[in-house]
Amino acid sequence: MAALKFLLCLCFVHAAFAKGSEPKVECSPEVMKVTVPIDGDRKVTYLEQLKEYKPCLPEMDGNTAMFVLDLQDHHKCGVTRILQTGTGNRSFYRNIVIEDAAGNIEMLTARCSVAGKLRYISKRDVPLQGDFHEPDVLNITRYEEGKAPEPVLGAIVKQNGQQVSGEISVKPGTPLTMEIFLNEKSAPIYGLLVNYMHVTDTGKQQETIILNGCAVDTYLFDNFVTSDGDTLTAKFKAFKFPDTSYVQFKGTVTVCLDKCQGVQCSNGQIAYGRKRRSISSGNDANKVYEVSLTTFIKVGYEEGETATAEDVLALLKNLKVANQRLGDMDGTPATVAEHTAKNVLVYEKETVVLNKASTITSSLILFISLLLLFK
Repeated sequence: MAALKFLLCLCFVHAAFAKGSEPKVECSPEVMKVTVPIDGDRKVTYLEQLKEYKPCLPEMDGNTAMFVLDLQDHHKCGVTRILQTGTGNRSFYRNIVIEDAAGNIEMLTARCSVAGKLRYISKRDVPLQGDFHEPDVLNITRYEEGKAPEPVLGAIVKQNGQQVSGEISVKPGTPLTMEIFLNEKSAPIYGLLVNYMHVTDTGKQQETIILNGCAVDTYLFDNFVTSDGDTLTAKFKAFKFPDTSYVQFKGTVTVCLDKCQGVQCSNGQIAYGRKRRSISSGNDANKVYEVSLTTFIKVGYEEGETATAEDVLALLKNLKVANQRLGDMDGTPATVAEHTAKNVLVYEKETVVLNKASTITSSLILFISLLLLFK
């Protein structure tokens, strides 16, 4: 009987630790390093949407995988940056996928925070007037200040309602929909609007598709619209650059308290981006965060699709012409790039957010094992 209990305990302990050791995150103002032990039943780890994208694969050292994510060029591997406009504080986060041998997926979020430039208050001795008297009784009114949670945004591309990413290739010219959204915790508090969006081949070629909130070429990429202010959607056609299969979308999104004000574009449509011309005063008064986010898709040709390829290249050429006609003064990389002073690193107690359900389950399994062993 004792042997049976011991064997049962071993089974429970294996189930608890099969998921492997806890990942670790190291933060600096320049990079975020995420170390993922490939132990237990773990087989492979990769950045969400970028399973086979070589520039962003982890460095392997034995049974340890390390992601080195550049925070100065956070778009490169799809790191999301959140800038708090009032303080200058910035947060960076990235979803990482861990697969086990059976194909089960464990998702974790690595996060780093960087403080903005501190403001120093100088102390001065101010002489008081001769008739100044401090009151004997002070009436102090108590107040409580609440703090809203930091918004969490996501960006996905869908084909016929099904999500596609950098792991699944789509044909050029395929009708797609991009969604930018708030998570359930953030949605009741905030609203969204898109200021700029650029499309790039992840190299030197880059074109603007959203400028000052409005689409540059609505035939290729339409305006972002919304029904509730929490989820923005835009229809577009899949296209690619000549030298790569990966297409990267880099967006700058404003997060407002409650709901952002839409903008009337030249075609009369209300788009949810920064206003091109003033509609109402104080449009950006409730702006609290600015978010830079990235999403990838993989576009590939099949044999016998030469005509389609030529059509898509023509669309890209039209987009280039539209950018040249506009001058693209507001949408150049230099304009939307970060310009920050020296930053102080802030260390957080919780730098890795794991699946809570799996953590609780592991704890319960260990507790049951101990009860059986010492009963």
